[in-house]
Amino acid sequence: MAVKTAETRLEERWRDILSVHARTMCEIDRVLHPHGLGASDFEVLDLLASGSPAEGDHCRVQNLVGRVHLSQSALSRLIGRLEKDGLVERSVCVEDRRGVWVALTARGRAVHAEVRPLQRAALERMLEAPAAG
Repeated sequence: MAVKTAETRLEERWRDILSVHARTMCEIDRVLHPHGLGASDFEVLDLLASGSPAEGDHCRVQNLVGRVHLSQSALSRLIGRLEKDGLVERSVCVEDRRGVWVALTARGRAVHAEVRPLQRAALERMLEAPAAG
């Protein structure tokens, strides 16, 4: 039997993290699918809800880029889909015409509040359970 090196243990730990992430994202996708959302959709809604707690609050799209696991172009497409579904609205930043604001709509807040318990329960199931393997 080969002796595990520090590098091998590090690689195994990284792969375990990726595996937990993938399984958790799939579970969140599964529970949110009947509501027309995926895990990434929810993540953006959740960040907007927590970062903009009052009706009418908005956030710069650029501030979301580093907080979600999507490229800037993928995030823009996702926000476009959420806007089309009436969950968020975008506006141009008056101070910096290159900047874009995004805000939850009333419908977006209601959908977020409805599915948040489902997402949190999925997190609890996936992250509290002992790792299989």
